[in-house]
Amino acid sequence: MAIARRPAEGAMTLAEMKEFATFSAATQRYIRRSLDIGLDRDDAMRRWSRDVVEAASIRAQARIYDRLPDIRACIPEDSGLDAIEPFMTPLLTVTAFDLGQGRLTTFGAYRFLYERLVGPEARPWLPAAFCASAALPHLHPELRRKLLQSLSEAAATASGWSMRQPAFYPAWVEKVEAGAPMH
Repeated sequence: MAIARRPAEGAMTLAEMKEFATFSAATQRYIRRSLDIGLDRDDAMRRWSRDVVEAASIRAQARIYDRLPDIRACIPEDSGLDAIEPFMTPLLTVTAFDLGQGRLTTFGAYRFLYERLVGPEARPWLPAAFCASAALPHLHPELRRKLLQSLSEAAATASGWSMRQPAFYPAWVEKVEAGAPMH
């Protein structure tokens, strides 16, 4: 039975890798950095900080991402209005922070990151969190326009969402000098 699933898993991993490759270098870097911070994968400050401004941004992101465990714990199981406030309010705050950094410039990049940060159970809620956060006045009007226009009608009006776990979690890759011997 497990052997029958492997080709599909490989195809999904490849599709996710191809999607990630469509993002700009700055977006890819921000997603990898965010996953290191949000999933506590690595020392993000050591790995990603290039200057004092970026170090301050990483510290701020880590403080905002302290909300992630609570967000994951209260993903609503249905669309009842009484269940969304404890989930959506902190999700909007974290989303607004990330969009305000200017590196997630499309819904696709946002969805890619948040499926991994929060989990696939959050997929039905991501278009609403994205739209609400993208419309907030702390963003430059041109960025707001670009973000909101990036949400396709299909994503905004989907009647159902996959609960499949993401297969590809991009991480830091060390640069290898051209001509360096491979081990």
